[in-house]
Parts: sequence; C-alpha cells; structure tokens
Amino acid sequence: METGPHIRLVLWKAAKVVEKADRASIAGTGLGSSDFTIMEALLHKGPLQINQIGERVLLSSGSMTVAVNRLENKGFVQRIKDPSDGRCYYVHLTKSGRKFIKDAYHKHLENLEKIAGVLTREERFELVRFLKKLGFNADEAVVD
Repeated sequence: METGPHIRLVLWKAAKVVEKADRASIAGTGLGSSDFTIMEALLHKGPLQINQIGERVLLSSGSMTVAVNRLENKGFVQRIKDPSDGRCYYVHLTKSGRKFIKDAYHKHLENLEKIAGVLTREERFELVRFLKKLGFNADEAVVD
C-alpha cells in the first residue's frame, strides 16, 4: 500500500518536472510565465478587468498592473474604459496580441500534449478525477 508521504513525494516530483517542461515551453514564446498566462486567459475568456485576470492567474493587483503595462508596451493588449462605468477598465488583446498568443498557445498545447501522450484517454480521465479528489480532501483536511 502506498503511504500518504509517498503519494505526496511522487506528486511533488511529477509536478516539478511537468512545471519545468511547461516553463521551458513558455520561454520558447519569448514571454515570461505571467505574461503568457495573462494572454492565455484573455484568449480563452475574452476581455477582463485587471482584478478578474489576477484572480484567474493568481497574481496580486500590483503584479497584474506591471504585467499589463509590459504587455501594453509590446502592443499585445490595451485597456479600454467600460462605457457603463468610467472607473473601470477592461484589458483586451490587440489584433497582433491575439495572433501572437494563438500561435504561441498552439505550440505550447502541442508540447503539453507530448507530455500527456504517455496516458490513454481513460488514464487521463482517471488521473484528473483522482487529483481533484485528493485536492478537495486536502483543502478540507484539518491540519494540526
């Protein structure tokens, strides 16, 4: 029987090497992880307020502002004032930003599929199910 500590160790090691491959794939786009993740969120969710993006990509308000400024300077995003609330701005991908992230995301997706390619469709489903089950339980567990 696998013990809790062994499961945690195997999970940690697997996460580390997958994260390493993920970062290498993102680095190949010329963007940092934060910038890539922000643009990916905008690609899949459409225009969002800075705080909404931050919640999705787990970045603080200050980090988000710096990242959006950086992406805006590259011409990848723009801030557009909400017509119904002048205090609020939405971050949009520009045309060049959308093309860039679509191409970059496609390559990144291929890289991640190579990693997951070792698993059958059924194994992928079961892995996600087990990880969610473990994660939900860990979130509810009482730590002394």
